Amino acid sequence: MGNQNLWLWSDGNEGKTVRFHLCNTSDSCYTNVKEIADPALGKSPHAYNFALRQGIKIETMTGDRMTSHGLDELRDKILLLGGATESAVHRAIEALTERDSELAKKVLEQDAVIDQMELEIDGLSIDILASLQPTEHDLRFIISVAKITPILERIADHAGSIAEAALVLNNEPLVKTFVEFPVMAMTATDMLRTALDAFTSEDAVLSREIIRRDKEIDDNYHRVFSELLQLMMLNPSAAKSAAHLLFVAKHLERIGDYVKDICELNVYLGEAVFIKHSRSV
Repeated sequence: MGNQNLWLWSDGNEGKTVRFHLCNTSDSCYTNVKEIADPALGKSPHAYNFALRQGIKIETMTGDRMTSHGLDELRDKILLLGGATESAVHRAIEALTERDSELAKKVLEQDAVIDQMELEIDGLSIDILASLQPTEHDLRFIISVAKITPILERIADHAGSIAEAALVLNNEPLVKTFVEFPVMAMTATDMLRTALDAFTSEDAVLSREIIRRDKEIDDNYHRVFSELLQLMMLNPSAAKSAAHLLFVAKHLERIGDYVKDICELNVYLGEAVFIKHSRSV
């Protein structure tokens, strides 16, 4: 597989790119050519020459170059997903603290886009594994991506749940100031952003530092939990709103836990060791 050429067909007029393995006259190798060249050609082995006559630019890549290209694309996609996830958390908390229901709805609408980004990363990961022979390090990278992607999607789901809580709370009397919630969200998103930077640079030391920061979120969570429980006991009429706020706090606490999971995978990527469930980080 390493010596097999991978072809990129690029239509200069439309900017579309299709890739496939060159397999002499195998039918499967001409399916993509048919799509970009001439639908009437079917699976004819003459599709290659037809594409040349139409002025379609063709480039060949060795297996090693294509592996690098695919991994770079994978890295870019997961960073985009991470950025979208971070934005979702920020906007969900803003929707809550600013009592902005329209912003909460936008967070929920964006969830479908994040889901689609997850599917694209899954598909690309499978393509790379199926068509190439990655090195040990590259295999760890792909495995890490495959595990980090659903974590990011779940963080976005928590942001969606916060947005849903905001839609309810924004129609209720304000029962508590939201000082702790923006602080928790800022800590969580800063940890997430730094974790993705550590992923890109494969910085295991930085990842371990981020893991230790999760205690900041835990401390805030326990403080908010105690305050809300006391509020519910002293003012039963505020119990409904306080219960929703408890869930918001728990969502933020879980986001911190998920960032820890990402950092553990970063350590695996950089050092080829598993630290999950390890007491010493």
